[in-house]
Amino acid sequence: MPGAVHDVKAARTRGIVDALTDAGVRCWAYKGYQGAGGAVCVPYHGRWDKLYAGQRAVNVSHAKVRALGEQAIATLKIWRLLRELRCGTTRITDLPKPSSPSIG
Repeated sequence: MPGAVHDVKAARTRGIVDALTDAGVRCWAYKGYQGAGGAVCVPYHGRWDKLYAGQRAVNVSHAKVRALGEQAIATLKIWRLLRELRCGTTRITDLPKPSSPSIG
């Protein structure tokens, strides 16, 4: 899709939000995905000092979950694994797995 299309619109157009919801897969997204619905979880919107304590706790938990995903993507970029991929997309999930049980 053209670069001017927002992520949420692209995800809806391609059916990604519906596919995640149908599969029961939760997706933690940033505040730009407000209103995406379905399985897409976004943090509470608003200034930190205006949020209730429970909302702040949810936002902290949300940030911790997203941080894990961001770190995993950064690691794949450092390894340049996806850039130099020379196989079918069905094998992509097998490549980053550690080959020995002591790694990880």
